[in-house]
Amino acid sequence: MRIDFAFGAADRLGMACDVVRKQYQAGQPVLIYCTDPKRLAVFSRKLWALEDTLFIPHDEVGPDTPADSPVRVTRHSPAQALQDGIAVPWLLNLDLACPPDTEGFTRLLEIVSNHEQDKAAARLRYKQYTAAGHDVRAHNISSH
Repeated sequence: MRIDFAFGAADRLGMACDVVRKQYQAGQPVLIYCTDPKRLAVFSRKLWALEDTLFIPHDEVGPDTPADSPVRVTRHSPAQALQDGIAVPWLLNLDLACPPDTEGFTRLLEIVSNHEQDKAAARLRYKQYTAAGHDVRAHNISSH
């Protein structure tokens, strides 16, 4: 699996919304993983407020999630979101830890802000991904 670290984001959740918007507009499904309900609530509010004329439907993964939902959010195993047979090649991690059960995804994106807690957690994830033999790439986005 290819894992991209985009570091230097001024606003991690704002950048995540931009990524989701681009994926959605390109017709590419994406799954967002985060175990922190407060962070997910802030992300959801930011996603709703991206643009006045843009509607990005997103659903929390569950038994009632529409099969054609292009943007899904989960606090549980990402692999559970794939069990309905929908191909979701992109996984966006908004958690401070590595997501479990990432088999089945072709890409994983990690957005890292300039906050010390975020950078420290990202360094640990980077080491874990590298030790697991993943194709890990780093991109400085601080000038964007």
